Amino acid sequence: MSNKPLTYLAFIILVLGGGLLIGANTMPGDWYQSLAKPAFNPPNWVFAPVWSILYVLIGVVGARTWLAFRRSMAMRLWFAQLVLNFAWSPLFFGLRDPMSAMIVILGLLVSIIAFIAASWRQDRTAALLFLPYLAWIAFASALNAAILVLN
Repeated sequence: MSNKPLTYLAFIILVLGGGLLIGANTMPGDWYQSLAKPAFNPPNWVFAPVWSILYVLIGVVGARTWLAFRRSMAMRLWFAQLVLNFAWSPLFFGLRDPMSAMIVILGLLVSIIAFIAASWRQDRTAALLFLPYLAWIAFASALNAAILVLN
């Protein structure tokens, strides 16, 4: 795909569409509501808008990296983080397995950090656009860990 706008659109649709589809199929239900949660657990309404914004950013970064550095380590790390991201909700909410989800989210955290490091010199903008995602996944990792401890 050499058409830049179409590339951006395709990546945003892939990421946002995939994330929304997975989210719709793994909605937190009664099981999640019954779990003990830490005091810093945000209200449920926060998750959809935060994830929607992050998924757009992830798509933009994926398109930037694809267009300029398609065969780079950064691109491989971008795909790795997406696979791990998309695996978390089915594990946590679908299979009700916070321990496996914790392992996946830690791998996700590492892959995001590695992507930022790999992108820093070649595309600083892409690296910087991943910082909010890194912050959210660090927070989500703490939340996942706290739920494991409390339950």
